[in-house]
Amino acid sequence: MAFSDPSGARGRDSYHHGNLREVLIEAALRLIAEHGPGGFSFAEVARAVGVSPAAPYRHFRDRGALLAEVARRGFDRFAAELERAWNRGRPDPATAIENCGRAYLAFARRDPASYAAMFESGLPFDADPVLRDAAESAFGVLRRAAEAACGSLPQQRRPPALMVALHIWALSHGVASLFVGHGEAGRRKLPMAPEDLLEAG
Repeated sequence: MAFSDPSGARGRDSYHHGNLREVLIEAALRLIAEHGPGGFSFAEVARAVGVSPAAPYRHFRDRGALLAEVARRGFDRFAAELERAWNRGRPDPATAIENCGRAYLAFARRDPASYAAMFESGLPFDADPVLRDAAESAFGVLRRAAEAACGSLPQQRRPPALMVALHIWALSHGVASLFVGHGEAGRRKLPMAPEDLLEAG
């Protein structure tokens, strides 16, 4: 990851080339990975990239706006990965919905900083329509998957699709939060793979 240079030279160079917005987002991801989404100030983000405390305000109104952009981008990638895993219900809806669960865990494992910004930062989704839409887009993949899976069952055995989607989301999120999405020291030990636990659920 960038910004290993404590002098902040890379941050200053990027700033002078007009890339400060992207540099700030990368720095925020690194700080989230190290300290969690609530463990650093806006001034610390500026210091991490070697710019003045006032410089980030040219791109973000405050620290919350920076976190919201990190989370929004995370949800966009998350939705795309869930969509690929769903693959229009192929080879069959039940298998495809299991693939969505695995993709959920894979995202949390591969990008824990974005995952933390998305789910642990306490951002007010209702006050940020862009962020809310990004989050709903990701959930929408699971909802469509649940609708297809439920629709393949006989009418008398068909549960409400929204309830199924919420169960899948809650179970995937719970397994990811407990066993995948934290640093190595904070992970619980399991006698099975998180993916196996999710599939059993």
